[in-house]
Amino acid sequence: MRTLQVRLSAEGTRVVYDSSGSFAAGDPVKLHNEKYKNRQLQTVLSRGSEQFFGRFHDPRGGEWLYGGVMFGRLLYQDRQRYGDLWLLAEPRPTVSLQETLAVFGNALAPPLLQAGVVGILFAVLLAALISRTIAQPLQRLARAATDVAGGDYAVNVPVSGPAEVRTLAESFNRMTAEVMAANTAQRDFLGNVSHDLKTPLTSIQGYAQAIIDGAADEPKEAAQTIYEEASRLNRMVVELTDLERLQAGRLSMNNDILRMERLTEAVAQSLVLVAQQKDLKLESSAEPVPLVIGDGDRLAQVLVNLISNALKFTPPGGAVHVTTEAAPDGVTVSIQDNGIGIPPADLARVFERFYQVDKARGPQRGTGLGLAIAREIVEAHGGRITVESRGRGRGATFRVWLPRASAGEVGQNSF
Repeated sequence: MRTLQVRLSAEGTRVVYDSSGSFAAGDPVKLHNEKYKNRQLQTVLSRGSEQFFGRFHDPRGGEWLYGGVMFGRLLYQDRQRYGDLWLLAEPRPTVSLQETLAVFGNALAPPLLQAGVVGILFAVLLAALISRTIAQPLQRLARAATDVAGGDYAVNVPVSGPAEVRTLAESFNRMTAEVMAANTAQRDFLGNVSHDLKTPLTSIQGYAQAIIDGAADEPKEAAQTIYEEASRLNRMVVELTDLERLQAGRLSMNNDILRMERLTEAVAQSLVLVAQQKDLKLESSAEPVPLVIGDGDRLAQVLVNLISNALKFTPPGGAVHVTTEAAPDGVTVSIQDNGIGIPPADLARVFERFYQVDKARGPQRGTGLGLAIAREIVEAHGGRITVESRGRGRGATFRVWLPRASAGEVGQNSF
């Protein structure tokens, strides 16, 4: 440590006294002052005294740090300060990187080690959490997808994990349910179509062979049976062709302005005689409803199928009610009967091809395609068809909803 007296004058900053002898009296010195002030030191200094802190370079080399005080007030003249400063100076310390690490290493090592251990534990816990909430559900989904690819459509995965993973699991379960339903429908379709084709073909072959062998007691009745079975096969082929065209969107529709209350009344009137022959009451009621745009012949085909089914499955003495009424944004036609009804397990499948609630086989049995065709026609018109039943012996209600025609559609189809 050294002591210096420095004088500020018009001639500059010059050394008056240097305890180390590096500066001679009168030598100039350049002081680099800092803005730092020590508040505690200021409280013990006399009033008007001023603190100085900074650094300067020694003529013999090296940089020194100083702290000093000027007692009394500084004199100012021409914006220059005049007076004597008393400084205490020390060489600027120089510390190597190794020394710094040695000094701070012991102090920093424990906190850094603790932080590292905490970080590792946190990472392990986070990895376990991610594995449990994300990785495991995804692994279950992957295994389930492999099972489905192997033909196990009954597989189901638990819905757990984050929202995105739960959504994926729910979608997967819906997919497997639909695939299983489609697979079941396909098996039923193949079984039904094979039986429905085999039965009339066997009958035709048997009666034809009897005629050829001369074993038929009534050749005319045998020929009539052959004709009826061949007609049934022909209807089945035509209906299958229509159904495939409807599903592929290749069946043309003649769109006209239709009044559904008039069309429904006409179809119901055409089937009154059939109802009377079966000792049934067929009632129809209609109110003025909005216009619809559609193919009258195809929609009449739908109504004939639904009303005929209601008459077919209603025992003598029963009744069938056909109602046409306005509905939100469209028109609803309801066909309600008090017949044999539909079991709850069959409600979701009555519109499938070849699916029949009445499993009995016989010459009066239908093709099992009417309701499937009816649904395709209604959906091709932008509508929907639904069925309700409270079970066996409690009747059934079929409803057809069709969208109302817009003003622009009515204008385009007006002549």
